Amino acid sequence: MSLNKGKHIVEEINGIRCTIVEKGLSDERCYFLAELLKANGFSVEVTGEPENLTLGVTDLLFNPVIAVYQQRLKTSSGEKVSPAYWNQLTIHPRSEYWEPVNE
Repeated sequence: MSLNKGKHIVEEINGIRCTIVEKGLSDERCYFLAELLKANGFSVEVTGEPENLTLGVTDLLFNPVIAVYQQRLKTSSGEKVSPAYWNQLTIHPRSEYWEPVNE
């Protein structure tokens, strides 16, 4: 689920009901999100073929749109995650969402 879609989707991954975070992920994007979510205490499940992965968390109430925009997620160094950081548009976690990304 990208941040421009707020629909909450629950599916089974590896026999476990999960909230779907994103589908159709590359290996790099999946690794980035998995590490970020694990750093925030979520149990992550991944399925699919390389370059078309599905990533979910076992917390059925988790919604990435709400978590990012309410600044509930933090990096492993403790900085708040911005939408630009979540979407990998910047390497600076706390860039304000209204600031243009010029990297």
